Amino acid sequence: MTDYKRPLSFGMSLDPSEGAWDQTRRLARTAEDLGLDYLAVQDHPYQAGHLDAWTLISHLSAFTDQISFLTDVADMQLRPPVMLAKAAMSLSALTGGRIQLGVGGGGIPDAIASMGGPARRGQDIVAFAAESVELMRTALAGGVVRLHSPYHSIGGYHAGPVTPKPVGLWLGAQKPHMLAATGRLADGWISPLNIYVPPLEVPSRQQIIDEAAVEAGRDPTKLRRVYNVIGVIGDHGEGPGLVGDVRRWVDTLTQWVVELGFDTFIFWPATDPQHQLTLFGGEIVPAVRERVDAIRSVR
Repeated sequence: MTDYKRPLSFGMSLDPSEGAWDQTRRLARTAEDLGLDYLAVQDHPYQAGHLDAWTLISHLSAFTDQISFLTDVADMQLRPPVMLAKAAMSLSALTGGRIQLGVGGGGIPDAIASMGGPARRGQDIVAFAAESVELMRTALAGGVVRLHSPYHSIGGYHAGPVTPKPVGLWLGAQKPHMLAATGRLADGWISPLNIYVPPLEVPSRQQIIDEAAVEAGRDPTKLRRVYNVIGVIGDHGEGPGLVGDVRRWVDTLTQWVVELGFDTFIFWPATDPQHQLTLFGGEIVPAVRERVDAIRSVR
């Protein structure tokens, strides 16, 4: 695999649980103070204890000043794509462009059906998601959206408001057909957590994206590559995913940039999120930036 040499960015995944609200707000402020680029919010609205992702992001955007937000990822089966684009454009206009739109086809059909959504599976999800991404690209560009298909019936919506800073449209994908759709249609790939797509499996997935992008006449180096990383920072830490001291984290994330092609890391702390965020933003992020810059300068 290769380094696509895109600028690096780093973010923190926030717990949308209603019971964690006070801590979530403190973490958002800490992440901004540390200079992180993104606050990411998962979208599982069928979880009774979860706050709605868009409502949470909207509130936190008023509580912060500079940090951007990412849906990681918004469920397109429960959020009609043209309306989802409208929500993202509206919030981008209100926040000075601090919104990126991560979307997914929806991976838990029965839970989606419990809220009244369609229980799509397999290739049906892929076809629906690809069509939805195309609709959202048109809407986010401020075009006229018109399509009649088995999945959508849109009769000529004039999209807006178009903001000076474009809203990125990144697709969450894991399997070959959705990865190929990412290469053809999206502005970037959001990988599932490193425990679900481990590093050894990344190169084959990047290759699918790249080949699909080239076949579609697109430049693969223009696509953002996002890795959701769960783990624990600490000399004697235990937990899922990446576990080790600051040095190990710096070495590993640097390797994942220059060898696996990732440019964005969203940290999911497995324990003590306030302390873990301080280590991540205060020590690991600047060290990874410095290390990658040094490697890139001699290549």
